[in-house]
Amino acid sequence: MNVLWFLIPAIVLLVLASRTYGVHLEKVFGADDRRPTPAARHDDNRDLVHTRVDVVFAHHFAAIAGSGPIIGPVFALAFGYLPVWMWLLIGGVFLGAVHDFGSLFVSVREGAKSIPTIARKTLGKAGYVLMILFFLSMIVLVTSVFLNLSAAALTSKYPLDKLRLPPDQTLLRTVSETAPDGTTVVRGVIGGIASTGVFVITLLAIPLGYIQRHKILKMRWVHLLGTAICVVSIVVGFWKPVSLSPDVWKIVLTVYTLVAAGVPLWLILQPRDVINVQILYGGILLLFGSLLVGGATHQLILPAPELSNALGAEKIGMIWPFLFITVACGAISGFHCMVSGGTTSRQLARESDIRRVAYNSMLLESLLAICVLLTLGSCLAREEYLRIVWPSAEQVQAGNRANPVFAFALAAGTLFQQAFGIPLAIGCVLGILTVEGFIVTTLDTAVRLNRYLFEELWDVIFGHRVPPLLKHYWFNATLSAALMLWFATGIKLDLGWLLFGTANQLVSALALIVITVWLMAHGRRFIYTLVPMVLMLVTTLTALMMEIFGTHPVGQTKNALYQGSAIFMAVMAFGVVAVVIRTIVFRRTPAVPPGDEAPTPLEAAGEKEELEVEGI
Repeated sequence: MNVLWFLIPAIVLLVLASRTYGVHLEKVFGADDRRPTPAARHDDNRDLVHTRVDVVFAHHFAAIAGSGPIIGPVFALAFGYLPVWMWLLIGGVFLGAVHDFGSLFVSVREGAKSIPTIARKTLGKAGYVLMILFFLSMIVLVTSVFLNLSAAALTSKYPLDKLRLPPDQTLLRTVSETAPDGTTVVRGVIGGIASTGVFVITLLAIPLGYIQRHKILKMRWVHLLGTAICVVSIVVGFWKPVSLSPDVWKIVLTVYTLVAAGVPLWLILQPRDVINVQILYGGILLLFGSLLVGGATHQLILPAPELSNALGAEKIGMIWPFLFITVACGAISGFHCMVSGGTTSRQLARESDIRRVAYNSMLLESLLAICVLLTLGSCLAREEYLRIVWPSAEQVQAGNRANPVFAFALAAGTLFQQAFGIPLAIGCVLGILTVEGFIVTTLDTAVRLNRYLFEELWDVIFGHRVPPLLKHYWFNATLSAALMLWFATGIKLDLGWLLFGTANQLVSALALIVITVWLMAHGRRFIYTLVPMVLMLVTTLTALMMEIFGTHPVGQTKNALYQGSAIFMAVMAFGVVAVVIRTIVFRRTPAVPPGDEAPTPLEAAGEKEELEVEGI
């Protein structure tokens, strides 16, 4: 079937959702530009930074998307493209975008605090402690999985003959390897070009951040500079590709995220997002345009099966609940509430920006995931898909590891070649650059978020007597980065993705609990968040129990780190559910009439220290 039969309806539905359901939610929650946002009220030039909406959107979208909307559909294609397509649309509009909008709105109203901190106000200290511990473990899993993905992407290589390049080519650096049958295979190093791009973009982000923060140039010139840096990074990458092993890359990226998590937002995080988003938007437009051209010329059909329960059950598990956690982003993602309550809410200039940033970013992520799904389904042969994404035991012994990033890059390169005649090797490089831009942005954002959460946890444990060392942002950033590296080393990619997906979707359910209770307390209609909350809670807890007590993931050996992490999250999740039941049934919170909401502590006192009092 032609890809346009799935692409065009998806676009129409997502645009309609933005113009209708998103606007309706804005009215239900009561967005009001007369209320100053935390960034507008307290710009401290470090964590609270009053920022233009286009810059915030670029940061938010790059941070929430990560590699999730790309890797999730790659793995989930084992179930067939039809159920994945349906979940991306339905979940994106009615679950994911609602979750994202609600998370950002509530965070802004509560002084740019995280969802766990807001839970302290709605669910009490017990709910706060349980949620902050769960969120900490979740971010460690996010960063460890993405660190493994990044290391795999930046070291990707593929046989020259399959890239349709002659042995004497000079476009790519090559390595010779011995195949299991004793023959020599010459492979082109695709990831080395993107590796150089990471260094170039990171170094040039610092002066760009200075220019942006001090308004030396107008914003349109800053964006043009970002585009120029993207082009320079690709050119330098082809000229001097970096060659590092996966383990070395993990250490390099850990050090980078450590630095990025400690310096001011405007110095690395914001300018890097301005640069990366050029690659991200360019990659999405190229992907989208190629699908349109290929579909219009009848080159692109979907030979992949519509439904493949047998393969999905063999590689992952039953379609319910495992499809809904394998596609961890693109439909709904708990990580988004961490970004909303961590960095995005600290940058928004007014409440009307919440829908533009949160709701629309989620819809754009759904569209990206749908484009990835259609690209994989139409441009990657089934045998090649299985070999790259789900290698057999014999292939693993021969040195082939699961590399979903390269599976997407190869499919994207094939698509670009069919639609626009771009050489396959260059198309693969562009595919990896697109993914890598997402991954690195998510890494530095997530480690910064974990830094915030650790700071909040020490406040709970020690009260007003927190040791000076635990208050220091470099200590908390180092702790976050070290945990990321430890989990990345201890849990392999395909196993870690399923655990991450389960935790990620469970975080979304827990965030929806907090948002629902908040709406109830303020006398607003909460059915819009209650239904998604119940659906995700039942689905994720079922999956988590099957992972702990069952044989899922199928055919995988689960080590102590994996089992311990799963059990810990289960205990935290059931604890939160128990606190919610107690709060709603036995301690009903008096509703605040809409429009008469009591001011948050930050609004009432105007002092940041008030965020720590028992009233929160």
